Amino acid sequence: VQLVESGGGSVQVGGSLTLSCAASGFTFGDYAIGWFRQAPGKEREGVACITNTDGEVYYVDSVKGRFTISSDNARSTVYLQMNDLKPEDSGVYYCAAELVFSLIDGLGPADYDYWGQGTQVTVSS
Repeated sequence: VQLVESGGGSVQVGGSLTLSCAASGFTFGDYAIGWFRQAPGKEREGVACITNTDGEVYYVDSVKGRFTISSDNARSTVYLQMNDLKPEDSGVYYCAAELVFSLIDGLGPADYDYWGQGTQVTVSS
């Protein structure tokens, strides 16, 4: 199983970024893909999740209306479109994968077995 994130960078407040998570080594359609972030000194936080079995999506309240998660099954890639970025959105963003049928909390880091290496997002004012 391999997950590779890309698309991070530095933006001004109110800016946008799109993160990508390219997956390989497993049956993509059987898995949920989650996006998580971790700021220095803070716990890893679930941001968004998509279940590739049925396309259901979930978001943490702080990003609803600003972030959109989507999945391209043909490319085995999940995207996180982030708009109206705020300084509190800064951190290392990770994608993770888990079989949908074994997932209890789509936004819970402990539920995921497979992780990417992360990509840095910095939002400055």
